[in-house]
Amino acid sequence: MRLSRRNLKNISSLPEDAKPLEKIFSLPEKVLQFGTGVLLRGLVDYFIDKANRNGIFNGRIVVVKSTEKGTVTEFDKQDNLYTLCIRGAEEQSEIEEFSINSSISRVLQARENWSEILRCAHNPALNIIISNTTEVGIRFSPDNIHSSPPASFPGKLLAFLVERFKVFGGAKESGMIIIPTELLVDNGSKLLSIVLELAELNKVEANCIEWIKNSNHFCNSLVDRIVPGKLSKDETVIIEKRLGYSDELMITAEPYRLWAIETANKDVLKALSFSRADKGVIIAPDIEKFRELKLRLLNGTHTFSCGLAFLAGLETVKDAMNADFMALYIHHLIFNEIAAVMSNERIPYDDACKFADDVISRFNNPFINHHWLRITLQYSEKMKIRNVPLLIKSYKKLADPPRYMSLGFAAYILYMKSIRIESGNFIGQRNGTEYTIQDDKAATLMDKWKSDSIDKVVNDILTDRELWGVDLFLLNGFADTVKNNLYSLMKNGVRVTIENLLENKTVALS
Repeated sequence: MRLSRRNLKNISSLPEDAKPLEKIFSLPEKVLQFGTGVLLRGLVDYFIDKANRNGIFNGRIVVVKSTEKGTVTEFDKQDNLYTLCIRGAEEQSEIEEFSINSSISRVLQARENWSEILRCAHNPALNIIISNTTEVGIRFSPDNIHSSPPASFPGKLLAFLVERFKVFGGAKESGMIIIPTELLVDNGSKLLSIVLELAELNKVEANCIEWIKNSNHFCNSLVDRIVPGKLSKDETVIIEKRLGYSDELMITAEPYRLWAIETANKDVLKALSFSRADKGVIIAPDIEKFRELKLRLLNGTHTFSCGLAFLAGLETVKDAMNADFMALYIHHLIFNEIAAVMSNERIPYDDACKFADDVISRFNNPFINHHWLRITLQYSEKMKIRNVPLLIKSYKKLADPPRYMSLGFAAYILYMKSIRIESGNFIGQRNGTEYTIQDDKAATLMDKWKSDSIDKVVNDILTDRELWGVDLFLLNGFADTVKNNLYSLMKNGVRVTIENLLENKTVALS
């Protein structure tokens, strides 16, 4: 039996409050969501579904699938229902919770259904737009908003807002609440600036631009929940047997959850009524502290560690925490370097360490198979946004290069070494096994790796301001430390390199 609206009545394995009531399916569409990814489904859509169950928000989500990869067939077959498995520890209690999420009303493909997506702008009840298009999604590129569809996410958003303006005549109350969840500092403010730049490029009328500025609310936000996505095949078989139905969209997530939204506007707060359903939604005038803790300690640790762990043959975060050498690396990185470097008057070191403790506990969740290869997606952009600021802060506090960050950066360089291009994909190699590098800067790194000199490879990468926004070669001793680590990784492998680092040994340049 496949999960579907018709089959809900035949599912007896779940308590009634874990299944949607029939009235849920007639709720109006209130949210337009750009992205079908597991983070949105495991966090944002979880909050909205929970609020609907409690009779609070009473609205559903129209999801826009912008990428060409994959289809929406699985959603159609299951009436957009999916099972969320929450597994792990919370407040020292083990959690295993299953619920059928019914927050999504329909999923539309941008290329095939663009006119239908624009018709959503005609719906007066729909007043919230949410996105998660990865860090590279919120970036300016010249775009024609009259294309069907525009190429970029900001272009699609602007086209939607222009349609909304036309339909409602620029009425103030027709403005939207736009909440990007991409992991960028001031993501809402950046998205607004890009939309306004595109509006000028596309010669959008002045009244519409003023309406976008003054009647729409672009909120900075951050999200925090580890949502690895699909369970392993073996786990899926076991759980589907327990539940009594099959589900191609089933995903798993940890108990910890946070969605911090920055606004002081009372009308916005009222519209985001789903925030009352769960303590994990925080709406505040300033979310900088939440953002900094999460971006540096959780995501920064992921980014410094992912290439290293993957090259060591460790597939998941759980595997890394079960390997003493890698667990020690992560522990030293997060407490001795990242927490120490980022602490300031607003975030005391003790607060940073408390958050770091929580991160380590989350990494140790035995139920979560969070794959390092997935974490390497857009590795270069993540390194730039999450970790380059940490490197710079480190040099403002300490004279010497940060040892664990430097090793993580060296592992990034090695991971990004493509051996060839196949069907448009950049292919790397780990111990004779090939992997696909999914990174917009893969061609740039491949070109730099053409040199026979490791010194030149590192120098060219560190001095590339297009990659980092700064010249990392200017950080005193950083280049030599990265080179030492890269030599050791290539000669001795990850484990020996980390063990030497822990014992304060180095490998001389040769």
